[in-house]
Amino acid sequence: MVLTKSDFYKMLISASDALDEKIDEFSDIDSKFGDGDHGVTIGKISKVIRAKAESSSDETLTEMFASLGKDIMNVNGGSAGPLYGTIFEGFGEGLEGIDEADEAAIKSMFAGSLENIGFISNAKVGEKTLMDTLIPACERAQSSDSPLPQLLADIADAAYQGAEYSKGCQAKFGRARFHKEATIGTMDAGAYSLYCLIKGFSSAFNK
Repeated sequence: MVLTKSDFYKMLISASDALDEKIDEFSDIDSKFGDGDHGVTIGKISKVIRAKAESSSDETLTEMFASLGKDIMNVNGGSAGPLYGTIFEGFGEGLEGIDEADEAAIKSMFAGSLENIGFISNAKVGEKTLMDTLIPACERAQSSDSPLPQLLADIADAAYQGAEYSKGCQAKFGRARFHKEATIGTMDAGAYSLYCLIKGFSSAFNK
């Protein structure tokens, strides 16, 4: 199986659907130790993702993700816009020169996202950020031997485990860090929303 540009549009729509389903939950989690607006911001990001997927364009995959990343970066609402925008730009960089994506291309796509976000964040697994989701997902992308579309399901499974892991971590970044040990036991809102996005990618082909 290879993924065409139309398949990537399908992935974006599915990701937007997955995010929209959890908007209130994202804000509820964020309200415990943060500003409580993560759901609102993710809702804005979801609209940007959907608009890109519903547009007709002759952009390459790299150009599509690059322009989408820039649009997401312009979303107001704390750090989510810049972080998600950087991840999406990284997806595009990993797909440079690729018109149809096989398993190797998906691995490169996720590797690109992790490399790119490293330029703006030094957070590691265990510090209660979306990196608790992104790093395990990207590591699974590289280690999985599954063919598409199971490869995407494997990545989503690792993303879920990472988001769950964030529950047991103490926040080291953002407003939540001031609550110290009290943050243990609550999933990080960013880790959860990123899992939902990655799960959306997988759900486009794995129902």
